[in-house]
Amino acid sequence: MKLLSVAIPCYNSAAYMEKCIDSLLTGGDEVEILIVDDGSTGDNTAEIADRYAAEYPDIVRAIHQPNGGHGAAVNAGIAHAEGLYFKVVDSDDWVQQEAYLKILDTLRSVTRAAQRLDMLISNFVYEKEGEKRKKVMRYRHILPQDRIFKWEECGHFSKGHYILMHSVIFRTQLLKESGLHLPEHTFYVDNLYVFEPLPHVEYLYYLDVNFYRYYIGRADQSVNESVMISRLDQQIKVNKLMIDYFVEHKAEIAKGKRRYQYMRNYLEIIMTVSSILCIREGSGEKLEIKKELWNYLKKKDRFLYLWLRNGVMGCAMNLPGRGGRKISVEGYRICQKIFNFN
Repeated sequence: MKLLSVAIPCYNSAAYMEKCIDSLLTGGDEVEILIVDDGSTGDNTAEIADRYAAEYPDIVRAIHQPNGGHGAAVNAGIAHAEGLYFKVVDSDDWVQQEAYLKILDTLRSVTRAAQRLDMLISNFVYEKEGEKRKKVMRYRHILPQDRIFKWEECGHFSKGHYILMHSVIFRTQLLKESGLHLPEHTFYVDNLYVFEPLPHVEYLYYLDVNFYRYYIGRADQSVNESVMISRLDQQIKVNKLMIDYFVEHKAEIAKGKRRYQYMRNYLEIIMTVSSILCIREGSGEKLEIKKELWNYLKKKDRFLYLWLRNGVMGCAMNLPGRGGRKISVEGYRICQKIFNFN
């Protein structure tokens, strides 16, 4: 059995996927690389995937499927994964070799000691176009280092620190048993990927290495603000799915105080992103969508609604009138500068 399975969702990724694949090949034959060609038609993504599978038959597998979006590609990766642990690396990103080898050493040691590990967390680096100074998302002041720990040992996550897809490696069987199935033809499902499995996560490990290199800055990238505004319906869809999941699994989530606080705070961040995108778009239709989103939360769980709505971020996203919306946008711009997102 392989130590680690890595899924690379690819859709018309020929221009950059080789850099991603080459960085992962440095892990050697303990790693299984699953290149998921998600119905590419505009370039030779499929041919590149098949070439790597032919050159590295003991490491690389090419999976071809009809286009279903990022979520469908991740679902396929999980379904085909045979490694003990599972990682998603987007095709325009890559990994840093030294950190990669340390992560594999850690997973190997845990496996040999027959210890249970549900989620390994490491740092990621914003490789933002045109930026010389790279922003690193670290967790060293929040999480214990270099050992297995449980949720109650975690420190406080600030508003700017949360666990993204780039940060995590899950135990493969946990993902399969959790029933995680990401929606197809939907962007921003990575938020569900790092949210829904958490009630099943008990044992964590933090390795303070800058492993994942997250490329950001292409004009057509899904996280570009203008693109997010154009796909606001999909952001709202994911947001509502997160509300549904949290409310339906609230009793289970609440068994761990720190986990409950973290998941509630993460939901608060997503509510804030959805709200500010509606405000930034500015039309009466989108402002009504924002109002409906908050009402959706209120109907699902009034107590949760009151906590989020009366918090600093909830208040900031619901200031009255044009002047209030202007203040909300200015606050959002300050956060962009501090946390270096698009």
